[in-house]
Amino acid sequence: MKRREFINRTALGIGAAWLGSRSLAQALPTETGHFTAAGTVTLGKTGISTSRLAMGTGTVGFAHHSDQTALGVQGLADLLVNGYDHGLRFFDLADAYGSHPGAAAALKRIAREKVTVLTKSWTRDAAGLRADLDRFRRELGTDYLDIVLMHCLTEKNWSTRFRGAMDVLSEAKEKGIIRAHGCSCHNIAALREAAASPWVEVDLVRFNPIGSHMDADPATVLSVVREMKAKGKAVVGMKILGQGDMRNRVDEGLKHALSSGVLDAFTIGAETIAEQDDLIRRIAAA
Repeated sequence: MKRREFINRTALGIGAAWLGSRSLAQALPTETGHFTAAGTVTLGKTGISTSRLAMGTGTVGFAHHSDQTALGVQGLADLLVNGYDHGLRFFDLADAYGSHPGAAAALKRIAREKVTVLTKSWTRDAAGLRADLDRFRRELGTDYLDIVLMHCLTEKNWSTRFRGAMDVLSEAKEKGIIRAHGCSCHNIAALREAAASPWVEVDLVRFNPIGSHMDADPATVLSVVREMKAKGKAVVGMKILGQGDMRNRVDEGLKHALSSGVLDAFTIGAETIAEQDDLIRRIAAA
């Protein structure tokens, strides 16, 4: 569905909120007394409603490859569609993972406006990021992206150093090409910069109880994330299971994420349909 058609279909009765948020929320299940993977959450002040669990596609993801893309285009599409059939509405993608083709194949089988598409660019300059936005939309077969993040920031002064790229994302939001922008951080200084920057609307934060693959120790990260939340930013947790280091402590990692009170949503990359189904069950049980 083209973006203009999507807007026309959802324009009535939604007030000042984003044009797609109400219709999307109506397509999602409502929680009744306990957390579920498919339960509806709102991401900060973005107005975007989606499922609590995002379907990660970047386990050990780099150089346009990940454990999920190793499944092949059809295999990844099947995994995403299975999640959708179980109420998951949040695609966590990235150019670096090479997961756009699999997501595009999934989007041919489900309604585009019913899922939140988050993707990430490693580009740090204005021209390159503008080109990425065009390419990403072609690769995904959509004319808009819900969330675009600057991927894997590590610089303390990134909000000054990469202002040109940030301005491109701001302009894209004004034009309706994207709905929200932000970053993922891989350094505590960069994370503090994200908390301080009014430009950041969505932040992807490494978050688990054992400090595995995190920007700092859990207590330090939690203090920064609380600052983000106080400013109305959307916080999406990643590395919930420590990139596999908590494979034998899955319930502990899930309970930590669910009980923290600071995560709007979190992403986990299942590698099989059985593993995905097990995660959904475990989150409901936790």
